Amino acid sequence: MDSTATLPLPADWRDFFALTKPRVMTLVIFTGLCGLLAAPGSIHPVLAFTAILCIAVGAGGAAALNQWWEADIDAGMKRTANRPLPAGRMERTSARDFGFALSGGSVLVMGLANGWLPAAILALSIFYYAWIYTVWLKPRTPQNIVIGGGAGAFPPLIGWVAVTGHITLMPVLLFLIIFMWTPPHFWALALFVQTDYAKVGIPMMPVVAGEKATRRQILVYAALLLPLAAAPWFIGATGAIYGVAALVLGALFLALSARVGLRTSTPGDGMVPEKRLFAFSIIYLFALFAVLVADRFATLQGWQ
Repeated sequence: MDSTATLPLPADWRDFFALTKPRVMTLVIFTGLCGLLAAPGSIHPVLAFTAILCIAVGAGGAAALNQWWEADIDAGMKRTANRPLPAGRMERTSARDFGFALSGGSVLVMGLANGWLPAAILALSIFYYAWIYTVWLKPRTPQNIVIGGGAGAFPPLIGWVAVTGHITLMPVLLFLIIFMWTPPHFWALALFVQTDYAKVGIPMMPVVAGEKATRRQILVYAALLLPLAAAPWFIGATGAIYGVAALVLGALFLALSARVGLRTSTPGDGMVPEKRLFAFSIIYLFALFAVLVADRFATLQGWQ
């Protein structure tokens, strides 16, 4: 047997880029940008760009550290087996060093350019995902995605604070919206890839508590998300454009969640409702935050 067969192939820039989880980063960048644009006050375009770049780079660093730590787990799962580390295209130490460099660099630049409060929140978000979720929660509890959902909820808070320099109720609500959205979004995915998680011993909710309990909790979280997403309107922080859109989008999200949550079996359609909920959950978050920015613009123009 050729002894070089087990050695990692030379990694190129695409492998390093893949470590940042670019599809996930898209949502991170978008919600961070929306938090920045919806915040009261103004910010120099260069500083705004720097803030969003730091959010993106920090998220990429956390993702790289996640894949460094979970390389063996990823190798055992069909949907992650072709990532750079399990596919043997990169040394694990390269991914680790890349992750630390991106993480540390993003926090330092954010602090120097935008202030140390948004930099501290960015550092917390990286630590939350790379350590609290990846190392501590994910392999130990089926509530991993519930508690760990905070990791992906920080970007709009960071963007808001980069403009205002302080934390108020509104950016906290934006954080809580994503925090509450994460369980039904991720559990919908977990329902149709649960065999992967079971194979590698990750205690995701469908694996540990079963499909019925997971479906019920998806419905509960979707029901709680509906009034929470409309809360910025209720407290007068947004106008009717956002409020009506939040209620309509929330009702659609709840309806799709009900189709998943009230199922007692998986008939001939397999996991079609679960896949539809997962796909719509992404559209939901993009649309909700886009409307938040549109509402802010309409208010500035005196249209509402």
